Amino acid sequence: MELVQIQRRLVDYTKSLFMEGFLDAQFLQLQQLQDDSNPDFVFEVVSLFFEDSEKLLNELTIALDQPNVDFKKLDSHVHQLKGSSSSIGAQRVKNACIAFRNYCDVQNIEGSSKQVPNMSATSEARVLPCEEQLEQQIMASGGSVPTIELDFDLEFDE
Repeated sequence: MELVQIQRRLVDYTKSLFMEGFLDAQFLQLQQLQDDSNPDFVFEVVSLFFEDSEKLLNELTIALDQPNVDFKKLDSHVHQLKGSSSSIGAQRVKNACIAFRNYCDVQNIEGSSKQVPNMSATSEARVLPCEEQLEQQIMASGGSVPTIELDFDLEFDE
């Protein structure tokens, strides 16, 4: 595949992640921290997020299954997940965490439980590695990864 086609494919793919609500502007800021000295920065940060989020979700599930639910403990776990999802731009997870916390505020176990699947980063875990693969193809072809602006303009660093 020609370099420009791969670059356009990456931009289109990234746009779709924003339009479908997977990502927000924070993800673009995270990408800006990546440079030649640390080309896998975003991949590493996102991978750590996936690992941590699954642990937190397991803890949330266990806490929700207790006979006497400790809503302060739940809130602490979901606050941590909301913070980490916000820091990498995982918008869907962040929004589900907000809904979960709202249910916790009124001590609604059923509503809180329904949000747990929405807080799973499983969807993001499937889509973000595809972006990483496209970036690697671009670099292997001798090109540069295009930067994406919030208005989704395409900038090629040629």
